[in-house]
Amino acid sequence: MSTSRRTFLGATAGLAGWALSGGPVRGATASGTPDGRPGPGTIRALALDAFVVFDPRPIDALAEQLVPDRGKDLIDRWRTRQFEYTWLRTVAGQHLDFAAVTEGALRWASRSLQLSLDPGTQRRLLEAHARLGPWPDASAALASLRARGLRLALLSNFTPAMLAGCVRASGLDGVFDRVLSTEAVRTFKPDPRAYQLGVDALRLRREEIAFAAHAGWDAAGARWFGYRTLWVNRLGLPPEELSAQPDVIHSSLGELARALVG
Repeated sequence: MSTSRRTFLGATAGLAGWALSGGPVRGATASGTPDGRPGPGTIRALALDAFVVFDPRPIDALAEQLVPDRGKDLIDRWRTRQFEYTWLRTVAGQHLDFAAVTEGALRWASRSLQLSLDPGTQRRLLEAHARLGPWPDASAALASLRARGLRLALLSNFTPAMLAGCVRASGLDGVFDRVLSTEAVRTFKPDPRAYQLGVDALRLRREEIAFAAHAGWDAAGARWFGYRTLWVNRLGLPPEELSAQPDVIHSSLGELARALVG
């Protein structure tokens, strides 16, 4: 059996114990994780990256609509620069909020492709980030997790306004115990200060919080911080080569919820 398979089964078995008892229990992989760190103990809360819950694909479709035949190229370059800019600004101590970073990345991407986007087109692409609906499996999965007593939080680079807009557009008002933007500490993930927001807001130890990541680099960052990390790998990508493997990999939020609550 491969190491990744053993890791997956061990972590899933431990977290599934929470479901079987009707509430959080001790000892998910109590003997420790594969890298020798202690197991997380009681899992009382789940923090989720925004893209685990909110579906960004409508932005792709809008780009194709507004920039025919070039939309995919625009999206690919835009998203790459969007996150590269967050990392560069964090390292350099030159913070701008995620909305401003996203706008700058869009301008660069359009120029790099020699596209002339009028202000209305740019505005529609930017504003779409604050109106994202849920992935098809998200609402039911979150409801089942809440029904079993797990506290839920969003923990995202999105600005508070972007998060509020997506929660509203998704019909998820009242689902999350906390909606946390890294803007509160003027940084971006994977800065440890960003993940610390979950500990401070939920008033729990990091070992009591599991983190659900959309991106492999975010899963690595959360793992480095000390969260038990669940990677919702909707794109079927390999784990990042960052010496910090996620504890569990699922293909969807629905699959994650079924593993936790049975």
